[in-house]
Amino acid sequence: MTFVLLPILDTMMDLYQKPRTYERFQEFLISLQGDNQGDLVLPIMGFNPMAKEHILEKLYELKALEIEPIMDQTLSELNKKIKSEHTDQNYKVAFNLLDDLKGSWTNRFISDYDNKFKIGGLINRNFCTPLFWASEDYSIEKIKIRTLESAYRTLYWQTKRNPTTLKEHVEQEKFIGKEVGFNKHIADGEYMKLEEFYKNNQHQDNFNLIFNFFYGNEASKSLAFASFGLNSKATGYDYCYK
Repeated sequence: MTFVLLPILDTMMDLYQKPRTYERFQEFLISLQGDNQGDLVLPIMGFNPMAKEHILEKLYELKALEIEPIMDQTLSELNKKIKSEHTDQNYKVAFNLLDDLKGSWTNRFISDYDNKFKIGGLINRNFCTPLFWASEDYSIEKIKIRTLESAYRTLYWQTKRNPTTLKEHVEQEKFIGKEVGFNKHIADGEYMKLEEFYKNNQHQDNFNLIFNFFYGNEASKSLAFASFGLNSKATGYDYCYK
């Protein structure tokens, strides 16, 4: 399988330089879905078409870092590594910048979960979308890591799609951690709390429980989701990437 860059930066910068009008929204929809309502021809669904000026400013930051050339180089190196793996499919990779600062329709936790564990629709259309957030700082290393994370999830889904249980979610993210080279520091006591919770609940398919494991009590509380007694300062991602 092969990953190829799908450039969208100039398209989005051009869009955000236009007045925040109905016409801008319609232009976004045409770019997103073409002539067929509900279709997906350009994977820019994470962008807020009516975002304020701060998103354009963040796009300028990413352009200054040469985000798309870096992504392109990262994907080229990855393609050499996985040249003979799984399928002969080509996947188009386009970054998305989500407005978690002033975008009322973007919840960072839910958007992050969906981009990691609900990517079947993207894969069926041969798309791959690394996420970046308006609230964060950017670096060349972060661009490389996000690109690799997203590509490796796409690779993982070639054989193991639609994680349902906590165990299946953890197995996916442990694969990502290994391939990308994560090495999270987590205190032994916190790791043991997560380990015990995982062993006791690994076969559960309760979304609220799985979400609570990966994002913690504060995230669950912010969405009025149930918590399950996991009193750890670390998260399930720390557990997977240790």
